[in-house]
Amino acid sequence: MNGPEILIQFAPELGLFVPHERRGGPTAAATDGVSTLGHVVESLGVPLTEVGALVVDGAEVPVSHIPAADESVEVRAVTRPQPVPGAPLRFLLDVHLGTLARRLRLLGVDAAYESTDIGDPALAKRSAAEQRVLLSRDRGLLRRRELWAGAYVYSDAPDEQLRDILGRFAPALHPWTRCTACNGSLRAATKEDVAERLEGGTRGTYDVFAECGECERVYWRGAHHDRLEAIVAEAVAGASSNAGQAGSFSPSGD
Repeated sequence: MNGPEILIQFAPELGLFVPHERRGGPTAAATDGVSTLGHVVESLGVPLTEVGALVVDGAEVPVSHIPAADESVEVRAVTRPQPVPGAPLRFLLDVHLGTLARRLRLLGVDAAYESTDIGDPALAKRSAAEQRVLLSRDRGLLRRRELWAGAYVYSDAPDEQLRDILGRFAPALHPWTRCTACNGSLRAATKEDVAERLEGGTRGTYDVFAECGECERVYWRGAHHDRLEAIVAEAVAGASSNAGQAGSFSPSGD
């Protein structure tokens, strides 16, 4: 770009996306006199999914604003919790976030997940078609214009990922109500209902079951139930919106 020069300052939370020399105070940036401020911000490395407000000379402007010479621009981070207007809060996770998807489902959060790499265009198209917030660590994917909404997942550690997303979006939690395998709804089941799908040891040891209404996977309080209970307890304790627990079932194969 070789046009009007502006001064631009990024919020500290956005430092991950910008070169070291642009962190901290305002720095000069050249524009071409035609591109929008949103385009300029993305060209400097920050996905618009992570931008909460653009403030020019003290006044908030839309991403379509065309920068003029000597404007002072402040790029703020998204507010937390971040509102998602216009649709029920639902997520779509890319192929690299399987553990996060299972943990969101464990908490009763609607989390669709692609277990194979279907490509960026298809993910963006599904986000738009189903009005789902796309979660990804792929910055390029989050810049796609087809997206309905998106969010960068800042950590590669599942515990931190979950805390980040719950803190950012504050979804209503309904633990133990979704299938961690397919995202379907769970329903109570008797031992007789699921007997043919159980191993002999499980059939003789456990009496309380649930099953997925879509994929028919069976759930019970297995040996790893305490670990899952701890994940749920931490999430519920830290959530701004708590929901009553409908039973307590552990995935049989997780």
